[in-house]
Amino acid sequence: MHTAQSIINDLKAGKVQSLYFLMGEEPFFIDQVSTYFETRLLPEAARGFDQTVVYGKDTTIDMLVSNAKRYPMISDRQLIIVKEAQNLSRNIEQLLAYAKQPQPSTTLVLCYKYKSLDKRKALYKVLSKQHIVLDSKRIYDSKIPAWISSHLQNKALQITPKAAHLLAEFLGNDLAKITNELGKLELVVGEDRNITPELIEHNIGISKDFNNFELQNALANSNQVKAYQIVQYFAKNSNQHPIVLTIATLYSFFSKIMTLHTIDSQNPQTMAKAIGVNPYFLKDYTMAARHFPMRRISGVFETLRVMDVKSKGVESNLSPKDLYQELLFRIFKV
Repeated sequence: MHTAQSIINDLKAGKVQSLYFLMGEEPFFIDQVSTYFETRLLPEAARGFDQTVVYGKDTTIDMLVSNAKRYPMISDRQLIIVKEAQNLSRNIEQLLAYAKQPQPSTTLVLCYKYKSLDKRKALYKVLSKQHIVLDSKRIYDSKIPAWISSHLQNKALQITPKAAHLLAEFLGNDLAKITNELGKLELVVGEDRNITPELIEHNIGISKDFNNFELQNALANSNQVKAYQIVQYFAKNSNQHPIVLTIATLYSFFSKIMTLHTIDSQNPQTMAKAIGVNPYFLKDYTMAARHFPMRRISGVFETLRVMDVKSKGVESNLSPKDLYQELLFRIFKV
């Protein structure tokens, strides 16, 4: 199974193949590999002669094959990158004949974003057997903190679990945006090479004390004062903290607590894996489980459902402050 990093590592080692098919829902990894090809495969002096970048909407399979069969002018190989190759999806199977017998002196890279080839058809079977296929899958929101940690490890950087969750909550699953913000932090990180919530707060503007993660902790510990302080901050900054996002986050949080109640094992690793969290945070969920037995959780879900409807203006015109306060009042009352 090829990953973006394994492909780049092979290219760095001089292992270059004739055909690369980069496909899938997550464009970040496709862009990561194609950018490496575009900027690193050929010497800069040779790019004007032996490097071609085309777009799927501006070409055809016949034109690509014709260009791919040409010989390089001054290099050992020519590079052809097809961006937005998904625009060729209607006729992509016509690439089959070339895939069976590619030009050895050409490296053809197709960037087939947001969709994948039919794995039952002949083209995919030939590509996966003879060439390099990247199936770029989207990362689930719950896996983003781990991806952030792994990405930074490749740069000899560390990040605390809380800091990784803060970034994931604030930036979502947009990997390009996350990478951009991590690049900023890399410039200001201290000698310990460790990214902390404080560093994030000072350089990105994410509050380390007023966020959905801290709201979950306040609820887990039944700390009403802290919870109301957080939602008051949210209400004053409702553009950055829309209540619909908070409701979705709390739904996920209480779903994990409900799952925790059904687990027989007391092994921390088993428990953390079952609810899909870093073991570092397990204590917060076990604390929440003590304060929220199954009966209360059922009531919380009903509260979240009602408040979700109200937050969308259905039979309600409450302000963000009133919505947040009612949300907490109902949760603590359950």
